[in-house]
Amino acid sequence: MTYYDQVAEAAAFLKSRLGSLAPKVGIVLGSGLGAAAQAVANPVIVPYAEIPHFPQSTVEGHSGRIVAGALNGSPVVIMQGRVHYYEGYSPLEVTFPMRVLGLLGVRVVVLTNAAGGIHAEYHPGQLVLLADHINQMGWNPLNGPNEPRFAVRPAAGLRFFDMTEAYSKALRALAKKAALEEGFSLEEGVYLATPGPSFETPAEIRAFRALGATLVGMSTVPETIVARHMGIEVLGISCVTNLAAGLGSTPLSHEEVSETGRQVENRLAALLKRLAPRIPATVGAES
Repeated sequence: MTYYDQVAEAAAFLKSRLGSLAPKVGIVLGSGLGAAAQAVANPVIVPYAEIPHFPQSTVEGHSGRIVAGALNGSPVVIMQGRVHYYEGYSPLEVTFPMRVLGLLGVRVVVLTNAAGGIHAEYHPGQLVLLADHINQMGWNPLNGPNEPRFAVRPAAGLRFFDMTEAYSKALRALAKKAALEEGFSLEEGVYLATPGPSFETPAEIRAFRALGATLVGMSTVPETIVARHMGIEVLGISCVTNLAAGLGSTPLSHEEVSETGRQVENRLAALLKRLAPRIPATVGAES
């Protein structure tokens, strides 16, 4: 069975479990950011372990299940947890869920993550929109044969494709407006992805700052690359869970990441609830 066939089988299984629900918007929740899934009405819950070929989350703070239903009246499919390269998964396995979302019918995806803050003015608990990214993982998930059948829009699925607007300007504008309505503002930043699992050294953080990064993490970039290859529009949101190495006074830990995520997850959930009904019309997700 080919990789495409495995993705198609997984998507067909999910469609059978979701019944008449046909979400065009997908949301991926990062470490400690699961509250949005609790806001879904009449949820259909599918553990990753039940989906054919689907990789399993092994990291604390990643529940490892699909939650689909209505978020503020809008149909969505939420991934409550993701998998990472550092867990021992291959690039194809890391991006398998994104491929499945595309074949399921998702046309817009909101990617959230926990990130270290490199910008001097960021503070733990702050939400930051991704305007761009820097791939320092040492690999690209599209290495190998190109599979144009993954395209979900015309002119997508190309071997070489444009990444000038990896993160949708229209969706960023929409998110900024929604945040103001919730009583806070959203800045934009540049996310740099490393393979992990070790946190960065102070020297690496200084180098990343020189490259123009304001956030650092261990996810999101592979998913974004694959989403854009398929023709899926992307909104990226980082939760600054800690100051990056050398910028704070305490050692970095995953416990700190998870705890800060839990403190801000309700704010993120409120933002996503406000955004969900507005997203489809903004970027033509109905197509």
